[in-house]
Amino acid sequence: MTHSFLRGTAALALAAAISAPALANDAALERALKGKRVTITVGFDAGGTYGLYSQLIAHHLQPLLPGKPTIVVQYMPGAGGIKASNYAFNVMPKTGLNLFMPPDTVVISNLLDPKSTRYKADQFYYLGNTVQTNSVLVFRTDKNINTLADLQKTPVLVGSTGAGSQTFLVPAMLNGVFGTKMKIIQGYQGSQKTMLAMEQKETDGAALTWASWTATRGKWFETGYAKPVLQLGVNKDPALTNLPMLSDLAVTDEQKQIVRFMSSLGAIGRSLTLPPKTPVQIADPMRAAFEKMATGKAFKDDANSRKLDVAPMGGAELQKVVSEMMKVSPDVAKKAREAIMVKGRKSS
Repeated sequence: MTHSFLRGTAALALAAAISAPALANDAALERALKGKRVTITVGFDAGGTYGLYSQLIAHHLQPLLPGKPTIVVQYMPGAGGIKASNYAFNVMPKTGLNLFMPPDTVVISNLLDPKSTRYKADQFYYLGNTVQTNSVLVFRTDKNINTLADLQKTPVLVGSTGAGSQTFLVPAMLNGVFGTKMKIIQGYQGSQKTMLAMEQKETDGAALTWASWTATRGKWFETGYAKPVLQLGVNKDPALTNLPMLSDLAVTDEQKQIVRFMSSLGAIGRSLTLPPKTPVQIADPMRAAFEKMATGKAFKDDANSRKLDVAPMGGAELQKVVSEMMKVSPDVAKKAREAIMVKGRKSS
């Protein structure tokens, strides 16, 4: 499946930007990496799409880096990615040997919960992303949840990996802004265990990226075991053109503002960053290597063989997007914080 987020001239611009020769002459980066081990830190467990994309990136990025370092993935689940985000911002060495795959809610959490998020999302150095994807609310069909109106009148249980993830923030937003009756059960370690809870009928549904659902539970939708009910993002997913966008269901100005704010998680997708203040002579060639990888045929073919989508955005463009996202007005941020972190949490 391809996505509509990166089309035409944007894709050509990214390809042109990375068409320069390989990184053989990047002496500073080679000195930093030669004979060393590079670690990608992920704020979730290995079973979901964060694990799948991070392993895929590790495999394909390694041969493009000067000095040919080894690359390993480290999993640090906790608080829906906030634990790893705080670590990456405040503790992670700035030597080029440590990379961070942020949660797609890294900006939203930063603005909604500034006390828990001890980082500034726009100060990470973004290498780029590999995919942008919508958050999709899915329920088992035996619950007979088909519309937003059903959620407003029928109490249901949804699983969550923690307060910093979309598994919490999306249902809490629906509770606080649209009056739905979802009880959020936190504590599941990653998307796979969140889906397993649905299977074992501990919970009834969850909000995860469509890539997460289709990569590991695609048969649910083929057999009718579960069904998507709503999607949240900037544009409709091409595979879900008949599924309502939450933005189309927003009526009041406040609903529209908060939904637009929450929709930004799609742009982060499955991205990779360096910690703030990493030296530019390391950061810039690392970004070039990542972009070359993300737009390469080998990466796309391998991703498709694993049933993973590829729709990359370049690092400079993503950095700009994150900077703009962080400029949301204090009034909108306050309304969203009240609706999601206070009202939405109490409703659950």
